[in-house]
Amino acid sequence: MLDYIVQQLIIGISVGSVYALIALGYTMVYGIIKLINFAHGDVFMVGAYTGFFAAAGLKWGFIPALLLSMAVSALLGVVIERFAYRPLRNTSRIAALITAIGVSFLLENGGILAVGAQPKGFPNLFKRETFHLFGNVTIDNLQIIVFTVTIVLMVILQYIVHKTKAGRAMRAVSFDMEAARLMGINVDTTISITFAIGSALAAAGGVIYGMLYSSVDPLMGILPGLKAFIAAVLGGIGIIPGALVGGLALGVIETAVSSAGYSLWRDGVAFLILILILIFKPSGLFGKNIREKV
Repeated sequence: MLDYIVQQLIIGISVGSVYALIALGYTMVYGIIKLINFAHGDVFMVGAYTGFFAAAGLKWGFIPALLLSMAVSALLGVVIERFAYRPLRNTSRIAALITAIGVSFLLENGGILAVGAQPKGFPNLFKRETFHLFGNVTIDNLQIIVFTVTIVLMVILQYIVHKTKAGRAMRAVSFDMEAARLMGINVDTTISITFAIGSALAAAGGVIYGMLYSSVDPLMGILPGLKAFIAAVLGGIGIIPGALVGGLALGVIETAVSSAGYSLWRDGVAFLILILILIFKPSGLFGKNIREKV
């Protein structure tokens, strides 16, 4: 029984790593400009396709394909912020939210127009090898790569946020945008950097997703994007460690539901978690309740 639980835990963490990488982008953008960027799941799709074309078309290996997809998605995130969200920064939140949904549809239908609606098989970048840990518990090299990439990117993100000038500017802008502007911080550049980093992390999640499920399609970002949003809310949207914990927790819960024989209920349980967290603890696991003055 213990072997079975540990095995499902390994599978759940590998699935949750993808949610965590996408959720980090949601939570970073919300933390700095209070916007739910519903186009983020489609940036994840663009990252996956960039990795696909780099691997299948250019015959690049995993690391170059991953770096290219992160660079392309970072640029896409900056372009989206500059032309879709920045002109609406001083308008109501609902206007920016509707724009985010519009950008999402634009990327999805643009993807269908560009590459077709049919799924494409993601090439195998590694020869799958399985290792026995103990008892009947196994782990394969792809799962090890997923864990490693997620941890490395989280460490780099923590270093950027806490140890660099750009990170200090991001924290200052998230705390008080006007005060940060008065202190000489270039708010526009800081927000663009935030979008670039969040989009690059989503692209890494897209490449990993393609490797795990061996398929990419233009609508692949919808469900993982929504689940990553749930993960961000679960951990406390706007809180970076919360996005990681929320993503991993959601992956483990989904895997537990599937392993119990209720795989068709997996998505429903994820959205039930969103409803429950919004009812009983809307600030999330790591968030604090803040009263707003009216």
